[in-house]
Amino acid sequence: MRMTLPRRAAALIAFAGVGFAGFGLATSACADDKNVKIGVLNDMSSLYADIGGPNSVAAIKMAVEDSGLPAKGWNIDVLSGDHQNKPDVGVNITRSWIDNDKVDAIADTPNSGVALAVSNVVREKNAILLNSGAATADLTGKACSPNTISYTYDTYMLANGTGKALTKAGGDSWFFLTADYAFGQALERDTSAVVTANGGKVLGGVRHPLNTSDFSSFLLQAQSSKAKVIGLANAGGDTTNAIKQASEFGIVSGGQKIAALLLFINDVHALGLKTAQGLTFTESFYWDLNDKTREWSKRFQKVSPKGTMPSMTVAGNYAAVLHYLKALEALGGNPHDGAKVVTKMKEIPTDDPLFGKGPLRADGRRIIPAYLFEVKKPEESKYPWDYYKLVATISPEDAAKPLEASECPLVKK
Repeated sequence: MRMTLPRRAAALIAFAGVGFAGFGLATSACADDKNVKIGVLNDMSSLYADIGGPNSVAAIKMAVEDSGLPAKGWNIDVLSGDHQNKPDVGVNITRSWIDNDKVDAIADTPNSGVALAVSNVVREKNAILLNSGAATADLTGKACSPNTISYTYDTYMLANGTGKALTKAGGDSWFFLTADYAFGQALERDTSAVVTANGGKVLGGVRHPLNTSDFSSFLLQAQSSKAKVIGLANAGGDTTNAIKQASEFGIVSGGQKIAALLLFINDVHALGLKTAQGLTFTESFYWDLNDKTREWSKRFQKVSPKGTMPSMTVAGNYAAVLHYLKALEALGGNPHDGAKVVTKMKEIPTDDPLFGKGPLRADGRRIIPAYLFEVKKPEESKYPWDYYKLVATISPEDAAKPLEASECPLVKK
């Protein structure tokens, strides 16, 4: 029998009803999805392993437990991978994790070259990059992304802390020893701008390969420049090697000052106070800063694979993942939509025991205070890991590049 128009319409409506009902079920299932995978991508075996590496994995697992979500029925897996400080390796691991293992968020990524490459992949795949380890301010500047946040520090903060303080204190001529990749170049660029803005001069610089064992030729060039300050625009093993060899060359005793533009507590521990004493540097976290940082850090030390106190980036990984999981809980489940989750992270207030309260800006930068520290003399240290004395506190507004000066296309001006 031939179907009349009303019956056809009724059939179409009925079919559409089934379709929309199915869509509703799918949406509900998405909202109820409590499965999360976090991939910790960093240097597990080379010059940055001590400032992150397995310690970052341990801190992120602490964040998962402290979030309370596992006790509420959430299934949260933490994977780890070694990017070997090679952008192509980092990209390949990231693609495999997202495509094959269904990883939702990549965390840590020390090495700015790796982080910039991974940020592009994460945006393409609509996942998330929770950056704590990479320093380049470009991640929240011209290379910003709706899928990436930078939680802990950046080259702008380091330059406006250490660079400004030393220049104003009379260190008005600089020579740079710079790691020859994205991080070192950004740190030299940002510090040079601060030095000249405060009346100083940059007399020159030299770039060295990543993971250099012999700094003798570079240090001799710095020494012969007669610059009052030798700025180390490097990190991890490169920084400690340069400082040790500068001491052997008598550079500091000869009247020049070494500026460790990025120094971690693990570096000071490796150098020892006799060699590191007097170094001035900027960080956003110190384990012995207050009661909350001390309580958390002592907990962390018990689970640290090496029994160490946490570095600034390890603390940042904990705080960033804690806030990420807070956003997922606020969404009622995991939508597996990176941009949507990052938007929620920017909407809800950040508050953790290590960095306190502060906004996560439109450009993805977590706004926190920074601190200018000086390494204590051996006789000033009263207990294990008692290495820093606080010189000055840098306000959150001064520690981050102003939004009106940002090159991030996400910022409305």
